[in-house]
Amino acid sequence: MRKKYILSIDQSTQGTKALLFDKEGNMLARADLAHQQMVNEVGWVSHDLQEIYDNTLRAISEAVEKAGIDKEEIAGMGISNQRETSAIWDKQTGEPIEHAIVWQCARAKEFCQQVSQQGHTEMIFQKTGLPLSPYFPASKFAWLLENVPRAREKSEQNELLFGTIDTWLIYKLTEGTSYKTDYSNASRTQLMNLKTLKWDTEVCSLFGIKAEQLAEICDSNAEFGETNLAGYLETPIPIRGVLGDSHGALFGQGCLQKGMIKCTYGTGSSIMMNIGESLVLSKHGIVTSLAWGIDGKVNYVLEGNINYTGAVIRWLQEDMGLINSATETEALAKSANPVDKTYFVPAFTGLGAPYWDSEAKANISGISRTTGKAELVRAALDSIAYQITAVLEAMQQDTGVPIKELRADGGPTRNTYLMQFQSNIGQMKVRVPEAEELSGIGAAYMVGLTLDIFPKNIHNKIQGRDFFPQGEHTWREEKYQGWKAAVQMILTK
Repeated sequence: MRKKYILSIDQSTQGTKALLFDKEGNMLARADLAHQQMVNEVGWVSHDLQEIYDNTLRAISEAVEKAGIDKEEIAGMGISNQRETSAIWDKQTGEPIEHAIVWQCARAKEFCQQVSQQGHTEMIFQKTGLPLSPYFPASKFAWLLENVPRAREKSEQNELLFGTIDTWLIYKLTEGTSYKTDYSNASRTQLMNLKTLKWDTEVCSLFGIKAEQLAEICDSNAEFGETNLAGYLETPIPIRGVLGDSHGALFGQGCLQKGMIKCTYGTGSSIMMNIGESLVLSKHGIVTSLAWGIDGKVNYVLEGNINYTGAVIRWLQEDMGLINSATETEALAKSANPVDKTYFVPAFTGLGAPYWDSEAKANISGISRTTGKAELVRAALDSIAYQITAVLEAMQQDTGVPIKELRADGGPTRNTYLMQFQSNIGQMKVRVPEAEELSGIGAAYMVGLTLDIFPKNIHNKIQGRDFFPQGEHTWREEKYQGWKAAVQMILTK
């Protein structure tokens, strides 16, 4: 009997989704489980790795139960994952020695300062395509080695394993038999050389890491091992698609050709442009990474990362109490006073691309006596579009190619006010797919195509709604210049 279902895990910052697809690429079921966001008194952000693994197994069983299928007819599975979140675990026991440091967390900034003072900043950028920053796992691993009891000692004895969330899940799902990562995730660690496509021993040593201790780097559609999902399946299935979540969305959106661009609106945002098979290093605050590796061939991307986009809406709800749910923001923004000039720069843990200022602090400016809840909510939504537009402008400067279309995905894209404002400020068409789960869909497409389960034209299934620029150009320029001035108020370098 030919197996006919594909399973996909999207392990994101806020939770874990399990998605189940039939052989035509139709999603049959989805199950979601949130995990704890551990934030201490100084703003360090952590995740419980065991909770993430347990939720992965639970979400899978719930999705299969919802779909009502025979679980033994699942042909294979894929993984998309929150990137840069960094884990270290014991090689013998397979247990974490500390909670994972989440990508948002800047606790490792002192390590970056030390490396910078040693004069290695430009060398690291030239090799890895990434600016020296506590955003990336290199310094996060260094922090764990220096601050977790006996970690350095155990590392010297080769008793520790290092990885991003994909590597952790692969290791656990295969019961410790597979210690691998894919090109997309490896390129985000600040430890991989973009030219050699291998771990860079010189860069690794700067952060006190042995390159030989890191996971094997593989194609994104490689054989990552087999899993019976901790005994849930009688017959193991292969893991044949692994992508960082933003790369998964790029693949799911069908941005397979040079020059195509997408933005994932998640807790943070990733704006990513496929630049083909040739390496280009940015001169305007954007990073270079790998889109994926497929059958021995890699594609590169330019990417800008923003720390707080969807998390801004969460802040409005959970910390400020201005809204009861994210769905309220659209109506509030539309009702706001059109002449109000409030700007909100959400630099809660510094600013990402294209500024890369980890010391910047959040700021609200331009408030008048008539500024109220609606105006503050609108300013928060507008901050998402402004940040993304700044990245898009930098990409156009790096490539010399005008961007005419942005493919958008993620929860906040359901907000029509935000999507229209994004089109207006960016002066480009914004296409929003009907499907929300583009990261997980991308991983599923990778597996389904690799195993010859899905049709070759599977990307044609993604349909969407288009937003086009409205309003006068002078209005756009005035608004955007006001944003730039608000950012300048908080920059420290």
